[in-house]
Amino acid sequence: MTDHENAPLPSPDDSLIADTFGERAQLAHRYHQWLAEEATVRGLIGPREVPKLWDRHILNSVLVSEVIPDDARVADIGSGAGLPGIPLALARPDVHVTLIEPLLRRTTFLNEVVEDLGLDNVTVVRGRAEDKAVLESVGKFDVVTSRAVAPLGKLAKWSLPLVKRGGVMAALKGSSAQEEIARDAKDIKKAGGGAAAIVELGDSTDATPTYAVHIRKR
Repeated sequence: MTDHENAPLPSPDDSLIADTFGERAQLAHRYHQWLAEEATVRGLIGPREVPKLWDRHILNSVLVSEVIPDDARVADIGSGAGLPGIPLALARPDVHVTLIEPLLRRTTFLNEVVEDLGLDNVTVVRGRAEDKAVLESVGKFDVVTSRAVAPLGKLAKWSLPLVKRGGVMAALKGSSAQEEIARDAKDIKKAGGGAAAIVELGDSTDATPTYAVHIRKR
């Protein structure tokens, strides 16, 4: 990716980005540039999402940090363009994030971004979370997260085998969270999950609340 001389893309107040990412604020801006330019060209982000990248995607992804303990080992399954894994890794240098993504064009993008940003706390793995080879190669995690990947029942089947006993699955969801928990309770239990809890993330005054469905591995 090359730098452009075009006018800067819309962004929130710089103080918010600085507060969120600290010393890595400039890297967050660089990641935004990757999403706005390369990710749209490669079909990973829709062009209509570009004006919403900060609020709806990057800063929203960081909210999952609220349910991740210090020094955790985290997997982001179906990572796509790196959401929520890369914003989490930028905001939380104490956390090591493994991005698990099956499609080559996406893992190629992710590897380029990780190298360009110098993220030594991120690893990219190509494969499906449910594949035996992936399970054997990556080991177990304290937290497995995901964002806009699949219904909760499927997520539980894919995520919980990667979670160590006592660890958690934390799936970012919107207003459908409670409905999905009720619908998929049997699938969650079958996959080894305990009771599901909903944690509201971020500012409760947000017009569109974000929730983490928090499921502990039995």
